[in-house]
Amino acid sequence: MTGAVSTSTPAAATVAVRPVIVGSDIGVYALARSFHERYGVRTTVAAFAEPGPIAGSALIDLVLCGTGATEIVGALTRIATQHRAAGRTETLIGLTNMDWVVRILAHHRSELEAAGYVVPFADAALIDRISDKAEFAAACTELGIPVPGTVIQDFADAADPAWQPLPVGFAFPVIAKPASSADYHEVRFAGKKKIFEIASPDELERLYASLRGAGFKGRFLVQEMIPGDDTQMRSVTAYSDTSGRVTLRCSARVLLEERTPAARGNPSAMIVERIDPILDAAQRLLEHTGWRGFANFDVKLDPRDGVFKFFEQNPRIGRNNYYLTAGGQNPTEVLVDDVVRGIRREPVTAEREVLYCVVPHALLKRYVLDPALKARVTSLMRAKTTVHPLRYRADSGWRRRLYVLTALVNHVRKYREFYPLAALRANHSANVAAPASEGAA
Repeated sequence: MTGAVSTSTPAAATVAVRPVIVGSDIGVYALARSFHERYGVRTTVAAFAEPGPIAGSALIDLVLCGTGATEIVGALTRIATQHRAAGRTETLIGLTNMDWVVRILAHHRSELEAAGYVVPFADAALIDRISDKAEFAAACTELGIPVPGTVIQDFADAADPAWQPLPVGFAFPVIAKPASSADYHEVRFAGKKKIFEIASPDELERLYASLRGAGFKGRFLVQEMIPGDDTQMRSVTAYSDTSGRVTLRCSARVLLEERTPAARGNPSAMIVERIDPILDAAQRLLEHTGWRGFANFDVKLDPRDGVFKFFEQNPRIGRNNYYLTAGGQNPTEVLVDDVVRGIRREPVTAEREVLYCVVPHALLKRYVLDPALKARVTSLMRAKTTVHPLRYRADSGWRRRLYVLTALVNHVRKYREFYPLAALRANHSANVAAPASEGAA
């Protein structure tokens, strides 16, 4: 973190906790950092490799494990056994930032709780339902929360020669993506992406053929492409406590998203700001479904009608979770008070305006074309009201500093290759000033 932004909170009762997180991306490090900032504790990370975001961290004890459910649960059980054998009494909190691992932990909840873990996720059946983007869209429609136009293609019977996909009743280009990222995780085919931008019906037919050839049996969504660049996107993160109350909310204006195939759609820069229409809609949805734990939502402001459209709900805190801490509400405190201390907190909303950014500042300023928004970004930079989740003074060995610098440089290459400025300008041309009704959700 740079400059004058402080994320420390007043001291509260000392709590003995040990986070154990499965994964290794920037979001895992951000959670470990937030735990360290609030409680001064180390985090055990069960990872499939040791990539840069967690490598060489002074905050993390690394355990390598396999990617199968049996291997992951086995690794967590061994960690708990060793924890007890060493005479340690901290409460173990099992966490992850990957949808498919969320499902593993939720489906093995009883086994993990018997080993000594708190498993702060929703019921497994509810996770399976809401993590499916088709089911999420149905829940939103039930509550009157707007979503993009959607066609759901079910591949359960796609091996049948007589199978035919449903017609798409809206204009191309369109967005295509798996309804359940967990169902899609093990599918292999040439050109596989997290999200597809499909320019024509022929291109969509080719994608369907690839999915059928790979034996995909799940559902794929074809959605209307809402115009506008990344600055039309918004992010919402919330926490529902064990009584079903939403006790933490945070929203942000996205400035730029990742463009590489593996990370497509993850924000790489955003400004924390309170956006009540989408915060209220997310809370309504979580409390209606009986959600427990963290959830993260992707939302886009449709410039054609000034209405926020909800895309999906992720059953986890999200890769960019440090924007909550930066915005003034450390999510680990809300979590620990709920599942360890048993405290019923008053609801809070993060409101501190801060620029969360993992790309070079010069690159970001080139990619924000709206003059008023660019001026706002520049002002935050000049005031040093900015954060990078991997830049932490308490964990600033030279190898980590070198990794952060290298990652920043690599972003320049990746955006040049996957999102050249000409493409940005074409997307930005679709942005229009939203009507006075902006924010309806």
